[in-house]
Amino acid sequence: MGRKWQNIKLDKGKSDAQRGALFTKLSKEITLAAKGGSPDPESNHRLKLAVEKAREHNMPQDNIKRAIGRGSGAGGEKEIEELRYEGYGPHGIAVIVDSQTDNRNRTAGEFRFLFSKHGGTLGESGSVAWMFDPVGIVEIDPGGRDEDALTEAALVDGVVDLEFEEPVSFVYTEPTQLAAARDALRSAGLVVKDAYLGVRAKQKVAPEGAQLRDVLAFLEALEDHEDAARVFSNLDVSDAAMEALA
Repeated sequence: MGRKWQNIKLDKGKSDAQRGALFTKLSKEITLAAKGGSPDPESNHRLKLAVEKAREHNMPQDNIKRAIGRGSGAGGEKEIEELRYEGYGPHGIAVIVDSQTDNRNRTAGEFRFLFSKHGGTLGESGSVAWMFDPVGIVEIDPGGRDEDALTEAALVDGVVDLEFEEPVSFVYTEPTQLAAARDALRSAGLVVKDAYLGVRAKQKVAPEGAQLRDVLAFLEALEDHEDAARVFSNLDVSDAAMEALA
């Protein structure tokens, strides 16, 4: 249940500040997607997913158009780049953060502060990467299916594993098969919420009690940072451990 904490976050109401940070993240993803391909969502898969996600979160159409325009070279704003940070959080949890930023020095300083504040250390490139495998990740809506039914529906070329969760389940693919697997999952009648390249821990750790509370607070602080696009860790959370925190 390595990504259960993300579903926990989905269930929480978002404050105005969190909503603003979410719109910032969505805008950056749209800009980068438009920059890397066609400004037409119908011929740019990454952009299409980014726009669909923005609409799902009720982002105004004007914001979406501006973000596409920035990616196409309009507006003259600072260049957005994609950077990866890695290190150890509280109680030795290994973390990789994929970020999207227009100021790498500011972002590095703020992530260093967050790691330190929560008892962790921001490391050098490669410091924890060896503990993870590169994967493609497709987030899908189970659509009322149980684990067996979802697993059967998700058995398409390129898929190597599935983590059943609600309201979002995670399908893992070979990195080079991400786009093909995503399209095949859609063709199989599944609702794709997102698709991206990421990493998956080779071995997971399962803190409990106060240690789990510390780790979840740290991961949430990283997730809420407006420059954090994706946060990956080697955390494993059981239902029993979560219930014990409640």
